[in-house]
Amino acid sequence: MTQQAGAQAAEKRPARHQEKVGTVISNKMDKTIVVSVVRLKKHRIYKRTYKQTKHFYAHDEENICQIGDVVRIQETRPLSKLKRWKLVEITKRGSGIVPVEEVLAEVEPDLTAESAESESAEE
Repeated sequence: MTQQAGAQAAEKRPARHQEKVGTVISNKMDKTIVVSVVRLKKHRIYKRTYKQTKHFYAHDEENICQIGDVVRIQETRPLSKLKRWKLVEITKRGSGIVPVEEVLAEVEPDLTAESAESESAEE
């Protein structure tokens, strides 16, 4: 009888999952995004506030997130080796503009190195 009462209590109580808000920094994988979450922490001795950044892999079922979006993610069961979070909502849409340096690095890695060398040679 105690097992039934425990099971009923577990059904009534909603599961508490952590939620975090962060910025999408990568969406190159299929149905997966990488979210960067920044926290402000206070140093225990010096009492100075500093930023701590952590990356989370989250499940994006419809592949709707773009780089720069501010999203809310929720803790879930393990979905793969690294994914333990799922996308809840997109809080704010980003510009979706990728910096020129990243695009050039993907197309031709040597191109960015040559342009840096030519600029220094001109001076």
